[in-house]
Amino acid sequence: MRSFLIVLFVAVVGIAADKYTTKYDNVDLDEIVKSDRLLKNYVNCLLEKGNCTPDGVELKKHLPDALHTECSKCSETQKKGSKKIVRHLIDNKPEWWKDLEAKYDKEGTYKKKYEEEIKAKKN
Repeated sequence: MRSFLIVLFVAVVGIAADKYTTKYDNVDLDEIVKSDRLLKNYVNCLLEKGNCTPDGVELKKHLPDALHTECSKCSETQKKGSKKIVRHLIDNKPEWWKDLEAKYDKEGTYKKKYEEEIKAKKN
């Protein structure tokens, strides 16, 4: 579940060789989590309910692959940033998180896969 969004804001990318681009690694995630408007824009982009910024387009394009590969193509910066976003969504915007989960993990595959990781981090 958490890893779903770990990948979410990590995958603001294009594929270069066997890694995602680091072109968007300098996005200020603190600014995004402090602003419901900015965060909701990304969520709406991913849910196809709103317009996407260029980095949002890349995120939406590569999110399924990033989920499937356990973010194996992500940089360390992307992995850390996505954890920040995931934690914020789970703790502060659970409805937005559930909407994203419903779209990108309909069968609960990723949720099951990462359930142990999630429990460990909560404790």
